[in-house]
Amino acid sequence: MDISSLYNVSSGVIRDVAKNTATAKQDNNSQDVFGNILNSAVENLKTTNGYISDAENEEIRLAMGETDNTHDLSIALQKASTSLQYTVAVRDKIIEAYKEIMQMQI
Repeated sequence: MDISSLYNVSSGVIRDVAKNTATAKQDNNSQDVFGNILNSAVENLKTTNGYISDAENEEIRLAMGETDNTHDLSIALQKASTSLQYTVAVRDKIIEAYKEIMQMQI
């Protein structure tokens, strides 16, 4: 799967995966590449958890009356939602790749 066309997407995970894929073509070591992809996904998950936590904190601040700025809450919720959707998409692609690798005949 060629993901080099996704360089314009502002995600470090996609750039890392593309870089690892290019390296893999030179090294032909699929275990290391798949491990690097999984590590990138875990880092993305940590970022997603941070966005979700920030959104929850904004909701609590608004509910307690500490702030009346709904704009910040809206931004935090949208970041959390977008990050979660991206994480789910990456997870689905990793699972799809794993299943494809497991079905290969050796």
